[in-house]
Amino acid sequence: SDRGGIGFRNAIILGGFGAPLFLFLAGVAVVLAAESRQQRFGSPERAAAATRRRGWEIFGLAFLFRLQAYLLSPGATLWGILKVDILNIMGPAIVAAATIWQYARTRWNRVMAFAVATVALSMATPLVRTTGWLDPLPDPIEWYFRPAPGRTTFTLFPWAGFVMAGALAGLFLAWTSERKSELRVMAAIATTGVLVSAAGYGASLLPPIYENSSFWTSSPTFFFLRVGVLLVLIPVAWLWYQGHPFFGRLGRPLEIFGRSSLFVYWIHVEMVYGFVSRPLHRSLTLGGSLVACAAFAAFLYGLVLLKNRFVERPRQTAKPIAEGLAET
Repeated sequence: SDRGGIGFRNAIILGGFGAPLFLFLAGVAVVLAAESRQQRFGSPERAAAATRRRGWEIFGLAFLFRLQAYLLSPGATLWGILKVDILNIMGPAIVAAATIWQYARTRWNRVMAFAVATVALSMATPLVRTTGWLDPLPDPIEWYFRPAPGRTTFTLFPWAGFVMAGALAGLFLAWTSERKSELRVMAAIATTGVLVSAAGYGASLLPPIYENSSFWTSSPTFFFLRVGVLLVLIPVAWLWYQGHPFFGRLGRPLEIFGRSSLFVYWIHVEMVYGFVSRPLHRSLTLGGSLVACAAFAAFLYGLVLLKNRFVERPRQTAKPIAEGLAET
C-alpha cells in the first residue's frame, strides 16, 4: 500500500539518479584517463585508443553479464542475452567520447564537441523514439535506440548523453592545477549546474515542442534537469573533502564503492532482481525497504573490502619479486 504514497514516489525519483550518475562519472573518467595517458604516452592517438579499448571491454562485459543472468535465472530465455542494459550503452558511449576527445584536439574544440553531442543526444530522443526509419532494423539493434518492454530500459538516446555531459565536466576538472583554480572551476560548475537545472525545470512548464514526448522518459527538459543536479554534486563532493578530516573519513566508503563500481554493479543486480530475493519483492513496507537497502549496502561494502584484500595481496607479493628481478 505504501507504493501509492509520496514517500515512495520521492524514493523512486531519488533512486532514479543512480543510473545517470553511473554514466556521468564514466564520462568524467574518460577525459581524466585520456588526459593522463596523453601525458604518459605523449600521443593523443595512443591515449584515445587505450580509452576506446576500455569502452569495448565494457561492451563485451555487458554480454557476459547477461549470459551470467541467463544461467542463474531459471526459466530465462536466450533472448535475454541480447537485452540492452546500462553497460551496453556505457561501452559504445565511452568509445564515442574517446573519439571526440581525440579528433577535437584543442581544449575549446573539445568543449564545443561534447556540448553539441550532449544537446543532440537529448534533443533527438523524442524524434528517434517515434520515427519509422528504425522499423526495418532487427529487434536487437532497434532496442539500442528506443525502449522495448522487457528487452531494454536504457537506450543510446538520451542515456549516452550523460556520458558526454560527464566528459564535458571532466575537461574542466582536468584543467585545474592548483587550489585557486580549483575553487574557480568548482564555482563555475556549481553555477552552471544550477542554471541548467533551472532551465530544464522552466522549460518543462512551457508547451512541449514535440508532438510525442513524456517528461519522465524522453523529454529533454528532464534530461537537463538531471544533468544540472549531477553537475552540482561535483563541487558538493569537493567541498566535502575540503572540510574537516572527519568528513573525509566519512566519505571513504563512497570512494571505495566508486573505485569498485563495476564490481558492485556486476554482483548486486542478480541479488536484487534475481530469483533469490523474489519472495521479498513488494512484500515490505517503505520503512522496511529503506532498512533493507541500508543493510544491503553494508553487505556489499563488506564484499568490496573482501575483494580488495584478495586483489591487493597478489599485487603486494608480486612487487618485491619484480624489484628483485630488476636488481638482478
